Amino acid sequence: MKTHLILCLLITITSSIFCQTVYKDSLFLDVKKTTYTYDSSNNEVLKFDYYFAQGAPKEAPLVVYVHGGGFMIGERDRDDIIKFCTQIAHRGYAVASVSYRLTMKDIGFDCNTPAHQKIGAINAASDDVDLAIKYILDNNQLFNINKNKVIISGSSAGAETVLNMAYVYKNNILPSNFNYAGIISMAGAVTTVDNINTKTAIPTQLFHGTGDRLVPYRLAAHHYCYPDKSGFLMLYGSHPIAKRLQGLGTSCYLYTVEGGSHDWSGLPMTLAFDEIMDFLYNDIINIKSIRQTNRILQIKNN
Repeated sequence: MKTHLILCLLITITSSIFCQTVYKDSLFLDVKKTTYTYDSSNNEVLKFDYYFAQGAPKEAPLVVYVHGGGFMIGERDRDDIIKFCTQIAHRGYAVASVSYRLTMKDIGFDCNTPAHQKIGAINAASDDVDLAIKYILDNNQLFNINKNKVIISGSSAGAETVLNMAYVYKNNILPSNFNYAGIISMAGAVTTVDNINTKTAIPTQLFHGTGDRLVPYRLAAHHYCYPDKSGFLMLYGSHPIAKRLQGLGTSCYLYTVEGGSHDWSGLPMTLAFDEIMDFLYNDIINIKSIRQTNRILQIKNN
């Protein structure tokens, strides 16, 4: 009887191990973080932290993360970011957390900051992140990532940056035949949705609180600035971006937090981590169908 129970237990444990899936389940525990300098041409040394797990597959998908901070502050290696990147690497992905020029550091990023300077800051960050990606692609004998599976993600200013990279601003930094594989935006927005079309649309995951007073969930001014302010800049938030993508028949994952504030630019990294993994695996890595997912989280007021 005892032998039978032990045998059954071994079979159960073995089955659970074999049922786990690379890029979906946490299979690789030994994650190494290495820091690289990718650019110093603007009198500023720019770096990224690269996370990769021992035993993970070669030619792994790359998830690039861009921190927030209003283009004034922010760090690529904050504790919650380290945890987030490490957890993704546990599943077999390569991860790069990128620093970029904080061009608004001594200027601000509010209603008194001219709109053209705001756009300039977003474009500068976009250039920097693309330079980091180019560094990895140019040195792929060292990183060995899948060039066709580069996913860009970010929070707040970082989300504005990655959405801008994919759907608004174009430079000549990356090869003309390069395409991002997907986007994860946490409280981001764009200055126009006109460039989101059948050629540019890619799987996109959007997290946003409807009560965000900095980056609008719908169509509204950045920081809800009045039209007479120099910082008046209309932005299309997650809702109109999702509506556009859904109309184009593109995979889109809109996670709406009813009443949620701008705090939801960082909260998905912990509170909705499983949603992020679901999107990465089912909408980018193991695509079986076009999914258009809408999730609504109700915030309870005490």
